[in-house]
Amino acid sequence: MSAPEPNTSPISAPAIVPGSIPLTGTILAFDFGLKRIGVAVGNTVLRQSQALSIISAATNDAKFDEIAALIKSWQPILCVIGLPMHPDGAEHEMTQRCRRFANQLHGRFSVQVELVDERYSSAVIHAKRGERIDAQAAALILQQYFDATN
Repeated sequence: MSAPEPNTSPISAPAIVPGSIPLTGTILAFDFGLKRIGVAVGNTVLRQSQALSIISAATNDAKFDEIAALIKSWQPILCVIGLPMHPDGAEHEMTQRCRRFANQLHGRFSVQVELVDERYSSAVIHAKRGERIDAQAAALILQQYFDATN
């Protein structure tokens, strides 16, 4: 399956009032990991997610350069980030790292971010040995967001 085309319109995304999301627009989702970050895309009209890419740059600066290019191309109205937690809902080290990543996205790119519980998203995807499922996990996180919101 080929990746969808980025938003090439020169028009900027509308301003976001915290807690409110415009009726239409693109949403990027991220499955954050220390080695790789899965990325998915969807829009508020179709409410369907699609795996987009995997960011596997060696440094944080290089990772954020790739994210900057995605944000520039897609002009999202929102970024959704999967929030990992223990099955009982308790937080762990990656939960805090994910929150920090979300704060960095918001601070660097002035985009609204939403955290989505991702406890069971990876369990749904059955990876073959060596297969990278990060972008598929991001798509599942975004679909969970769409399914949970009006």
